[in-house]
Amino acid sequence: MPPNRRRWATAALGLLAFTSGALAIGQNTCVAFKSAPSTFPIVNNRRATPILLSPDEWPGVQRAASDFASDIEQVTSVKPTLRNVTTPTVQASLASFGTNIIIVGTLGKSALIDAVVNRTKLDVSSIEGKWEAFLAKEVANPLPGIKSAYVIVGADKRGTIFALYDHSEQFGVSPWYWWADVPTTKHPDLFVTSAGCAHGSPTVQYRAIFLNDEQPALQNWAMEKFTNGTGAALTGSPFNHFFYTKLFELILRLKGNHLWPAQWSSAFGVDDPQNQALADWYGIVMGTSHEEPMMRSIPVEWNLFGKGAWDYGTNAQAVYDFWVEGAQRAKPFENMWTVGMRGNGDLPLSEGENVQLLEKVVSDQRQILMNVFNTTDVTNIPQVWTLYKEVEGYYDDGMRVPDDITLMWTDDNWGNIRRTPLLSERNRTGGAGVYYHVDYVGDPRDYKWITSSQIEKTFEQMSLAVARNATKIWVLNVGDMKPYEMHTEFFLGLGWDASRWTPATLNNFVVAWAQREFDLSQSDATEVASLIHNVTRHNMRRKPELLNSTTYSLVNYREAETVLAELQNAVTASTRLYNSLSENKKAAFFQLVQHPILATTTLTNMWVSAGINNLRASQACLSANDYADQVENLFLQDAQLEKDYHSLLDGKWDHMMDQTHVMYYYWQQPLTNTMPMITKVQPSKQALAGAMRIAIEGSLGAWPGDNVNNCAQGYGCPNPSLTLDPFVPAGNRYVDVGAGGPTPFTFTVAANKPWLKISPANGSISPSSPEQRVFLSVDWSQVTGAETASLTFTALPKNQPKLSVGATFTANKTVVPSDFKGFVEGDGTVTIEAAHASRNTTVQGISWTELPNHGRTLSAVTPWPRGGEDLNFTAGAGPSIEYDFFLFNTKNQGGNVSITALVSPALNTLSDARPLGLALQIDDGAPHTNHFVPTSVPGQVPAPWNGVDGWVANSIISVPFVLPVEPGAHTLKVWMIEPTVVVQKIVIDTGGVRPSYLGPPESIRV
Repeated sequence: MPPNRRRWATAALGLLAFTSGALAIGQNTCVAFKSAPSTFPIVNNRRATPILLSPDEWPGVQRAASDFASDIEQVTSVKPTLRNVTTPTVQASLASFGTNIIIVGTLGKSALIDAVVNRTKLDVSSIEGKWEAFLAKEVANPLPGIKSAYVIVGADKRGTIFALYDHSEQFGVSPWYWWADVPTTKHPDLFVTSAGCAHGSPTVQYRAIFLNDEQPALQNWAMEKFTNGTGAALTGSPFNHFFYTKLFELILRLKGNHLWPAQWSSAFGVDDPQNQALADWYGIVMGTSHEEPMMRSIPVEWNLFGKGAWDYGTNAQAVYDFWVEGAQRAKPFENMWTVGMRGNGDLPLSEGENVQLLEKVVSDQRQILMNVFNTTDVTNIPQVWTLYKEVEGYYDDGMRVPDDITLMWTDDNWGNIRRTPLLSERNRTGGAGVYYHVDYVGDPRDYKWITSSQIEKTFEQMSLAVARNATKIWVLNVGDMKPYEMHTEFFLGLGWDASRWTPATLNNFVVAWAQREFDLSQSDATEVASLIHNVTRHNMRRKPELLNSTTYSLVNYREAETVLAELQNAVTASTRLYNSLSENKKAAFFQLVQHPILATTTLTNMWVSAGINNLRASQACLSANDYADQVENLFLQDAQLEKDYHSLLDGKWDHMMDQTHVMYYYWQQPLTNTMPMITKVQPSKQALAGAMRIAIEGSLGAWPGDNVNNCAQGYGCPNPSLTLDPFVPAGNRYVDVGAGGPTPFTFTVAANKPWLKISPANGSISPSSPEQRVFLSVDWSQVTGAETASLTFTALPKNQPKLSVGATFTANKTVVPSDFKGFVEGDGTVTIEAAHASRNTTVQGISWTELPNHGRTLSAVTPWPRGGEDLNFTAGAGPSIEYDFFLFNTKNQGGNVSITALVSPALNTLSDARPLGLALQIDDGAPHTNHFVPTSVPGQVPAPWNGVDGWVANSIISVPFVLPVEPGAHTLKVWMIEPTVVVQKIVIDTGGVRPSYLGPPESIRV
């Protein structure tokens, strides 16, 4: 039956698990490690309480109970007795077990549980008939001769299984004990509270992962670990039942229940005849991907067994018969049936195959189900139609399926849901779901090497799905699954109980995850959470596969070096934590934390260094060669990190990091990693302009001599000039002094005004130390208004004449009124992180709310809560968020400014009839509205989405406004129009904003 809207059956003593001794995430804890009043012993003083089941119990429950007993042994080193007992002989058979026992079973299936319920009148009304619900509690005198029992009852098969694994996790066994080598937390004793644990139906009925694009990593690994090197007879696939049973257990431990199996070189029902039967035996609901109808793998099975073209318009009977065979093969098992049809190999159907034909496809598929299941009513057979890419276009063009078929909406392959159910679509009996990605192959670029999605983004998008009743089925495309362990768990856990998490508590998930996996203190777990947020933020704002040598500005806002400094700080912190861990925890920490940080930092540093190498070469600087060497070393380091991962635990994860990721030439993965392009200058030759090179902050040029970037003409250019005001966030400017060849020299820097501070004022340059940075700052107490100083850089090269280069430095002392509070213009901009508001207003219970850690720089704000009513407002009528700011200038002093709202990528989830938009207003002026997501061809994305400089590649939408304003104090108001706009940052340009990837750093706030 479908899940209830009210998810939780609240247990007594309900606390978030990470605040108690139990290491579990997002659930009410009922486990303790010391005896106390109202506790029941699981293991006490080296004695384990026996576990009893009924022989008529589901096989999957029997198997999970065996895991449960083994888990207890892993924690305590004491293995409990696990027995099947029948009710007619229960009194005699229980005499040897003592007065306390654990009873496990499924309501209505287990004769033992039914006997307990009948004897004790145990109230099971909170779970009876409810999908995957469970309760556990101590019950007195449950059976003859038994004083007390801890009774674990599931409303159905998986309810019981989830109850067992829920307890195991709280005992100290991570779901990732095998898949990420997380060691079990040891305790000599285990207890549960007498009140126990309980959970109602989950938020989402079917919670799935999809193994996809599994070559080269997952497939090569599985071939080595689960086969003799040959794979399946017909396909060569390594994904046999030895592989899948490991995966089935993991899915269940993560509170998932559904799987789309690997498909590209595999066929789940063909590769191993035990695959389907064992999935059902474990309790996994099987499905097939959006392009694989009727439980058959496409293209593999059609290429093996199909006759003629995969074309229902010209070859209907052959395709129909092919589907019949798939239905007959899968009939004995629990499935969610994919209906509809796409082209062979995840491609659109041909132009000639229209909506009318596709409706016949679905009708014929339902007829097959009627025939195979010998029924005239297939409404109780779960079916799903996935509206992926062009298929959504068919829906928009009017194609409809019967009401009991679930409509699965999809994201854009980059984590942005394309569409959600409208109000008129939310009462369909089949409901709705979402297909979502953290791994993808396709335009504008593959991303499948390393974790590069934020759980904050996933939470924001899937919360929208919850609010709009898209909760029948969620499927996460996890690629090779590793290294997406935490994100996979978060997605399935959110589907299990979305009510647990809010924007304010989301960080608790990562803290609790770090504590559970590595047994860390609260402070160290909080640091791990920060590291995870930082590395996923970095990889989300530009997928590693999309990086190039100029992604981050090399000269403006110190952007590239700030990015590298943040990553290097993460390496330092992660390495400290890694070194502090016991040896048995290091492999898990390396996989889940250390490797992603090291690999990300290495790759980013390599690309940035390649950019600086090319820049310095264009500036005739000898340091270009050092950067070239650094790129080469980092390229080798990248390969070594892959080897380090593969050598863990005697090669347990060999091949899991096989994915190529350096130097993409188009959207598809490169066949090998290729080092970024570098160059070198001749180290023995001096630059024509002399031994010293001067490069200033904010310029690609270099002095002395001609350079295309020194001025528009490119030759005969004036000396460099710099400006500074008191509200530049960095507080200073810099000049890099470098070697123009092999000749060493000493240098001095002098100014003609005492207010200009120089650090250092002298230095030495040589081939072994070819570059030094000089910082220029101002003593503002000595400056009035705008004043200019002259700088002279003087080099004394060995055996060469003195070389001098002049520069101009302007200090512009701007002053704000003493009573002003807010952001102040500096460096030609006011830039504001959206969370740093001055005021926030609520309308109809909705207010702009911070999404911590979401986005490219700090966080974001969005209207919250995401109610299902889908309220929208005219500009000026809805919730607003306000920012006080002070200007000294306007754009070209023309009485207006350009304002860019940096908004998270999103699509018109309520259809193009409700385009996303927001409005900006300064002071009491008129609001200016921008509906920034244009309409698109049905089944396609808007034009700005595309390309390596499009919305998803840049992970941002820049929403432009031009508003009238004069210098002085002002208030910017951001008005809600549509409910799902997520604003990260606001950039007010008074004429000084320079090119960069992330935009200017946040302005100074007084």
